[in-house]
Amino acid sequence: MSEYDFEPLVKEYRGQTHDLTHMGYLCIVDEHSRVLYSVGDPNAVVYYRSSSKPIQALPVIMRGLERKYGLTDEESVILAGSHAGEKFHIAALESIWKKAGLSEDMLCMKPTYPCYVPANEERIREGIPMRRAYHNCSGKHTALMLVQRDMGAEVRDYWKMDAPVQKEVKETILKMAETDHCEIGVDGCGVPVFAVAMKNFAASYKNLACIDTIPDDKLQSAVASFIPRIHQYPWMIRGTGYLCSLLNYDPDIIAKGGANGAYGFGLKKERLGVAFKLKDGTETAWAFIVREILKGLGCLSAETSERLESLHPESIYNDNDTLVGHREACFQVGI
Repeated sequence: MSEYDFEPLVKEYRGQTHDLTHMGYLCIVDEHSRVLYSVGDPNAVVYYRSSSKPIQALPVIMRGLERKYGLTDEESVILAGSHAGEKFHIAALESIWKKAGLSEDMLCMKPTYPCYVPANEERIREGIPMRRAYHNCSGKHTALMLVQRDMGAEVRDYWKMDAPVQKEVKETILKMAETDHCEIGVDGCGVPVFAVAMKNFAASYKNLACIDTIPDDKLQSAVASFIPRIHQYPWMIRGTGYLCSLLNYDPDIIAKGGANGAYGFGLKKERLGVAFKLKDGTETAWAFIVREILKGLGCLSAETSERLESLHPESIYNDNDTLVGHREACFQVGI
């Protein structure tokens, strides 16, 4: 694979001067996982990062562990989330740990602070120290611990590359992505992270949106049970005012982003899977790219458009809330 197989996705202008170009990949597949549209190489391999979380949570659902421990539907959504450390996120995690007999010190990551600024400011005012719970991946780690224990393995080893739970997560990703191979690295939070071709990344989100295309009956049943919960409690997938939560308010869209510019979403009525990856790792252009794709596909609802506009997808503001530039798409979806 050439390092030059990506193409321009977004141009940014400061004033009327071209200031930045965000390069990357974009891939859209149909219900049969055929590539309908691509920018850059659809065979380029990229890491899901946290975009895999709705998939990584599925072993919990397949094993019925959320029911075994009496988790509410709202609590279960944080197992697939990149939470922002708001009080309701922490309350959900603490409730899960109490019900399941887990503890915060079992998490492998270092203590940190909430990424939602108001929540962190409140923490500072209240004199609360940094905690592992505040890490945006602590929900995913909790899911991994639940499955690791159910498999009869040492809970505290859940993060290791050869842990039984990691093998089950890998198998789940391979099935959802419709591939027999994935690359594996180590994520920022300390657990294995998986990489697949862009077309398979998109296919996995098609499967999250179109459950009848999943050949595995048990996996299909888990997706059918879990995805409606994300739509019912979208604030648990990320937090107040974040793109992932705003998109999942739309019952037609199942979406999740990951670090370093990776994003995936599925469209139920249109029966499509979409994935894109910005090679410079930026997240600032996410809302703009999503809006342009939805507009091009003719499926941008008024409600979702309004939510996206709250994130200023096209406009660029400086630290003083002054409009200083704009974004332009380098692609035009036409399917």
